[in-house]
Amino acid sequence: MITIDRQYTGHVAPGANPQQRDLPGARIVKLSVGPMDNNCYLIQDTASGAALLIDAANEAERLAELLAQEAPGQVRLIVTTHQHGDHWAALRETAAVTAAPTAAHPLDADPLPVRPDRLLDEGDVLEIGDLRFEVIHLSGHTPGSVALALTDGAGRVHLFTGDSLFPGGVGRTLNPEDFASLLGDVTAKLFDRYPDDTAVYPGHGDDTTLGVDRPHLDEWRERGW
Repeated sequence: MITIDRQYTGHVAPGANPQQRDLPGARIVKLSVGPMDNNCYLIQDTASGAALLIDAANEAERLAELLAQEAPGQVRLIVTTHQHGDHWAALRETAAVTAAPTAAHPLDADPLPVRPDRLLDEGDVLEIGDLRFEVIHLSGHTPGSVALALTDGAGRVHLFTGDSLFPGGVGRTLNPEDFASLLGDVTAKLFDRYPDDTAVYPGHGDDTTLGVDRPHLDEWRERGW
């Protein structure tokens, strides 16, 4: 049995207990897996039990145990935020054991070990029970990186950003053009749109909020990463 830590801090580590955050109408279970400290997120509609998994990243057996324990037969969709292998190492096994369809942006679909059942694009809405997740395309870390935006029952927004936005900066890019694209998308589609209390759940490491990082956008632009 996997023990769930219900004192949510947003700080998890490989081998440590996953943490649960309770929201109005939903709950988030955050689990760190693999040698690169990847975050997997199970988001469940508390009314129906229907659940979404973001990034079947690694440790397929441990992830399967968590899903069987916390959302048995309830995973409706597995979203891969982008094409990098540390975010989908357990995707084939997880899709098989849950029989859940998979989804990703078309620009990042080809490297994945299973062809996505659903191709995601800017503005698409994923309905999981009573929960609605808006797809946001953020180009730069990879061509087809996506974030998902969930508004909870109290009106607070929760962003699952993959490797596009972290505490302290945007994700790694390989050239100035990709950096400009990513910072531009993150600024226009996230910081310019959502308020300071918007929670950010990245693909690695701790959570943040837009309000914490908003004052540093110019600094990120000047340093170039």
